[in-house]
Amino acid sequence: MLKLNFHLQIFFVFVFLTSTSFSQEKIESVPSIKGKKVLMVYGGWSGHQPDVFTERVSNWLKSEGAIVTISDSLGVYTQKKIMNNTDLIIQYYTQGKITKEQFEGLDKAIKKGTGLAGCHGGLADSFHESQDYEYIIGGQWVSHPGGKIPSYQVNIYDSNDPITTGIKDFEMKNTEQYYMHVDPNNKVLATTSFTKDEHYWIEGAIIPISWKRYHGKGRVFYLSIGHDPKDFDTPEAWQLLTRGIKWASESKYLPKENLLKPIYSDN
Repeated sequence: MLKLNFHLQIFFVFVFLTSTSFSQEKIESVPSIKGKKVLMVYGGWSGHQPDVFTERVSNWLKSEGAIVTISDSLGVYTQKKIMNNTDLIIQYYTQGKITKEQFEGLDKAIKKGTGLAGCHGGLADSFHESQDYEYIIGGQWVSHPGGKIPSYQVNIYDSNDPITTGIKDFEMKNTEQYYMHVDPNNKVLATTSFTKDEHYWIEGAIIPISWKRYHGKGRVFYLSIGHDPKDFDTPEAWQLLTRGIKWASESKYLPKENLLKPIYSDN
């Protein structure tokens, strides 16, 4: 009996250590943003309240230990000293125009390994005259059928990714549902489907709502939620955004992931 009890004790210790190790691995799979240098750039159309979004996210970043620089001018993209020493750019700049010099500064930084993250029109409804910019993002807003609608469903597409692990399908209320043109080579994290409205031809259409990708060495994360900063009062939406930001901040510190899985492959 004593021998049996001893073996049981050894077994339970093994199970405890294994589960503890697994839990720590899960926690560590979403990187920390502590000590990272983050540049927040905001502006453009005021209807999206870019200043409110920037304040909310910057407060969270500072609470996480990030070093935050905030600019309300795209001119910051031409400042080489800042761009060369930035780990992550978070942009919320709807519409507007970006100059050749500003774009080149942004493009070069990302290709070298600076991450880029953002949401809604602040990233995917920006600088329509620049196709090269849209190439970086991997998608472009084209419509929000029905405008501000009562609700829509967000479906987690890849529940094994560290950004989405543990997040269940959820509902967004009283906000816009983005219909987008999307690069089919993005790694899609979450989707949404459209019901019949005045745009009857899109009934049943499934559109990515969040994805990640690379541009050169830089990680790019996008989430189409965020028409109103209050959208992030929905816990799952806030989790997607903040985890995506953390993932994008690691371009310079972790090996490049192979995210390309073409859906139109011959195989």
